[in-house]
Amino acid sequence: MAESRDDPDIFWVDPKLRGIFPLDGFHISRSLRRVIRQDRFDVTLDRDFSGVMTGCADRDETWINEEITRVYEALHASGDAHSLEVWRGDALVGGVYGVVIGGAFCGESMFSRERDASKVALAWLVDHLRRTGFVLFDTQFLTHHLASLGAVEIPRAEYHKRLRAALQLNPDFLSLPLAGSGHEVVQRSTQTS
Repeated sequence: MAESRDDPDIFWVDPKLRGIFPLDGFHISRSLRRVIRQDRFDVTLDRDFSGVMTGCADRDETWINEEITRVYEALHASGDAHSLEVWRGDALVGGVYGVVIGGAFCGESMFSRERDASKVALAWLVDHLRRTGFVLFDTQFLTHHLASLGAVEIPRAEYHKRLRAALQLNPDFLSLPLAGSGHEVVQRSTQTS
């Protein structure tokens, strides 16, 4: 992280309490289920990584500086960072990006320019992570927004234990395409929660 977009320095964060999404506990509210089933948005994988990073940094205060952008672009080019994009027509209206390491997906940031776009991105991402064999979805910190979707905090020691187990795995994030429809995402979600 960086203190701000203009701060040239970056630092690692290892909080005492770590936010994670239990992959079998993602909560899709009734209204969000309806939005996802209606396929109001198109969802893609790795179509516009730069656009997602730009969207995530496009706020008054951000921890995403030029160095972080450069590093994550390089991670994406090497196949270690991925984005999930949410579109309305040709407009990028939401998305999430993160880094894959072993069986862990470390979510870095998300954004939304339309109501529910970031929630849709997370629902599709959780579905994709489950289907491709991931076991840990790290959100770093827990926010009220993430908690409303089922994210929880775990102690640092527990997080490190789960991360060590995830590092023993080697799932392929790109081994399967995204779900074919929102209906599939919702149906699988109700089967696991």
